Amino acid sequence: MSGMNSIISNAAIQGAYQTSQDLKSRGAAPQEAGAANFGEMVRDASADALDTVRKAEQTAAAGLRGEMNTQAVVEATMDMETSLRVAVSVRDKVVQAYQEIMRMPI
Repeated sequence: MSGMNSIISNAAIQGAYQTSQDLKSRGAAPQEAGAANFGEMVRDASADALDTVRKAEQTAAAGLRGEMNTQAVVEATMDMETSLRVAVSVRDKVVQAYQEIMRMPI
């Protein structure tokens, strides 16, 4: 049975080696794509947060006119509050990182 295990492990090793060679031959392309994807992710997240705030404002206005029930207004307001808290938290982390970079000696 140990012969069968060594065959399986050899195949696994060869597959892992081939995968590493494939990644090595691609070069820095995955890193560049990751950088572009991060920028897109930040843009999409901020657009989603802004969309959530706009929908909450529309829902609140509709609630004041009597077109929406109270539960929908409260849910929309809570979604908006959550989005705002996340945005403020991210902003604080970015400012903190910037301040850390500025404190680094040259």
